[in-house]
Amino acid sequence: MRQPSVISRRVAAATAVLVVAAGAAACGPKDNKGGDGSSGAAGKPEKGGTLTVLNSKPQEDFDPARLYTSGGGNIPSLVFRTLTTRNREDGAAGAKVVPDLATDLGTPSKNATVWTYTLKDDLKYEDGTAITSADIKYGIERSFAAELSGGAPYLRDWLIGGADYQGPYKDKKGLDSIETPDAKTIVFHLNKPEGEFPFLATQTQTTPVPEAKDKGTKYEVHPLSSGPYKVVKNEGDGERLTLERNPHWSEATDEERKAYPDRIDVRSGLDSAVINQRLSASQGADAAAVTTDTNLGPAELAKVTGDKKLAARVGTGHFGYTNYIAFNPKVKPFDNPKVRQAISYAVDRSSVVNAAGGSSLAEPATTFLPDQAAFGYTPYDHFPAGKTGNAAKAKELLKGAGYPKGLTVTLTHSNDKDFATSPEIATALQEALKKAGITVKLQGLESNDYSDTVYNVKSEPGFFLGGWGADWPSGGPFFAPIFDGRQIVKSGYNFNSGQLNDPAVNKEIDEINKLTDLGAAAKRWGALDKKVGEQALTVPLFHPVYKRLYGESVKNVVISDWTGVLDISQVAVK
Repeated sequence: MRQPSVISRRVAAATAVLVVAAGAAACGPKDNKGGDGSSGAAGKPEKGGTLTVLNSKPQEDFDPARLYTSGGGNIPSLVFRTLTTRNREDGAAGAKVVPDLATDLGTPSKNATVWTYTLKDDLKYEDGTAITSADIKYGIERSFAAELSGGAPYLRDWLIGGADYQGPYKDKKGLDSIETPDAKTIVFHLNKPEGEFPFLATQTQTTPVPEAKDKGTKYEVHPLSSGPYKVVKNEGDGERLTLERNPHWSEATDEERKAYPDRIDVRSGLDSAVINQRLSASQGADAAAVTTDTNLGPAELAKVTGDKKLAARVGTGHFGYTNYIAFNPKVKPFDNPKVRQAISYAVDRSSVVNAAGGSSLAEPATTFLPDQAAFGYTPYDHFPAGKTGNAAKAKELLKGAGYPKGLTVTLTHSNDKDFATSPEIATALQEALKKAGITVKLQGLESNDYSDTVYNVKSEPGFFLGGWGADWPSGGPFFAPIFDGRQIVKSGYNFNSGQLNDPAVNKEIDEINKLTDLGAAAKRWGALDKKVGEQALTVPLFHPVYKRLYGESVKNVVISDWTGVLDISQVAVK
């Protein structure tokens, strides 16, 4: 886990919260549980028709080397297949990693430093040529090129020789740590044990790219499809995309993507309110429309509550994300654990949840790890504040810390209207802490200034609002960047806000990373979260909930705990 990747993931999630939240307290529709064709519009899903996608942000990057998140997100995952992928099922089952181009999740060596994959039979590109292991090796190697920066950084960190490799444009010899002994076998040599390599193999960097077809930075205009759809038109740098069926994609080799529609028409650059208005009206082509980046805002959510037909067209999802208070123990008075504990007790999570949009859009949190099994969720509440805060206990702790008459502190927050790190949350905390004798002064910063300030060890304030989402549903990428002392970045973006560098914690992280039994690893992550939570370096506040509207002709709505949003690869419009 490194900074650009985390920022991408964090910002993506925060953006999702942006239009979800605010003011619509406890008024959401009943959760939509799809996945068997019974959710969304009634009827059995069938092949055919055109699916329209109404989005606010264009798909500016369409090169697998530059994309981030598993499969590159909803739309790229229709074009790019990877060694492994997300299990395309509802809820917790969707948090599992499953094979894609590979026959299985990979075979690790005894110490999980060597991973071997075998490709399935009959894998082809859109031009009918065969997909080979050499193409996957080349696809990975080109992701190291400076010209194609922006993708996930893990391979650079994990592969032997990765830290110094400059990509195939400058070093045609390639990486010795990726072997392809035959056309169907690929072997990775890592510089340390990594039991979660199957999760990493979901990243689009493992998409096959034949060297003969590589056009460098121009490749994204027409990337060679290995998935069920190919790009036939890309206008306005991803603002208007048209995808049609890849005739050489074989359903027999791809158990995850259903590929019901014949055509996908992606239109971006739309205002969020317009997107929700069009999906609500569901007129003409919009009846067969979805969005992959726009949640319901409070006004739309209130409208949905009073309309059963609209409520039936809302998908609800849970992406593993935690909003929290961050402390910098190197700044007084937060160097005193009793002060941090006092604030933990004083927090009123009910008012915070209401400030974030209400209980249908935010769920209270007392653990740093999200409340999903895939992350290793282990319940704990070391500083029980109840629903509205425990001011008496907070005052007692403050007295013990040398502040019998209370104290004054400054809370830094963002001025963004994201209802996660924004003024609404800060004000709710200010009111709650006042009851405990803590006077909170608010320091609001504009978006870029906020990130540059709080994620820099040289300027990190003592008390600020943060949020975190992992690159895949596991405790590793969620926990380690925040609490592994070796990931403290002295110059650049640092996310270990508590600047914790505990050898025992670091050692346990290394031990868990060796495990290839992901279930066993999850239990260890949960136990470690509970242990570190005793130090009150963060105060978990809430987990966001995502709600998205879709057209009335849309069928087979599947929302997994991996992404928390509708999976476009499962949608049918006939």
